[in-house]
Order: sequence, then C-alpha cells, then structure tokens
Amino acid sequence: MYFFFLDASALAKRYNPEVGTPLINHLLTSVPQDRLYLFNVGMGEVLSLLVRKKNAGQLSAADYAQALVEFGAEIVSSSVLHKVVAGNALVTAALPLIEAHSINATDAIILRLALDLATQLRAVGQDLILVASDQRLLRAAHAEGLATFDPEAQTQVVLDTLLGP
Repeated sequence: MYFFFLDASALAKRYNPEVGTPLINHLLTSVPQDRLYLFNVGMGEVLSLLVRKKNAGQLSAADYAQALVEFGAEIVSSSVLHKVVAGNALVTAALPLIEAHSINATDAIILRLALDLATQLRAVGQDLILVASDQRLLRAAHAEGLATFDPEAQTQVVLDTLLGP
C-alpha cells in the first residue's frame, strides 16, 4: 500500500484549477487522509500561491474565498492528514541535499522528510509516493530512489495503478 507526501506545488492545484487539477482531485477523493502527508509549511505555501493569484487578478475574489473555505476545511483543520514538522536535526540532515541536487532549502527539507518516512514505511512492507510538480524536487527525489507522481506530466492510469484496487 502506498502513502502519499503532498508537496505544495501539487496540493495547490486542488484550490487553483490548472494542469493536473483533475488528478489531484482524484487522489484526494480516493485516498483516506490518514495515508496523506504534508510538510506543515506547505500550508503556508498554498495560501501564499492563492493570495498571489488573487492579487494578480488570476483568481476572482469569489473563487479565492471559496478556495480558502475548502482549503481550511480539508487541509488546515484536518486532524487526520499528517502535517509533518521539521526540527533542527532534520533541517541539518537536509542540508547536504541542497548541494547534492541544487534544490532550495524547503525542497531539501521535504525530500529529507519524505526519504525518512519512506524508510519507515518500507520497513513494514509499504511505501511512499512524493506528489509534486516541482521539476527540481522530482529529479532530486528520483536520484535519491524515491517514487514520485507528477500530476502535470503523468496520467490517470499511472495514478490509478498507485492507488491500487
């Protein structure tokens, strides 16, 4: 069974329609929230993206307000979805990933969190899929041996295979 780590680059598609939105919607309606992980800072990244879209006129005030309601109810207020926090030791452990893969600090932390979680899950016969659209993060994850899903580039068939029966 797969668990899914949602990067903000993918999760934001749920609240701001764009390429990949139907696949993210399918994932979030098909997978129980207790199989979903999110770096808690990712919530701020999603909100930041929505604010930027609204301020740029790419998201109407009504759509922005609706997105906030849905995001708050589904993600921010969820007591089931795993919101992972990075302490000092994890941040320090993520630093080599910045240099190794030329990724930013947040992506390095997400990658370290996902790698550590995947190791734990594999020890009990399960695995983790990193869900992202950030190409540098995806390349780094592949290089580190982590399974990924890109809702902008992959298909419903691939996602359904990951979701299983």
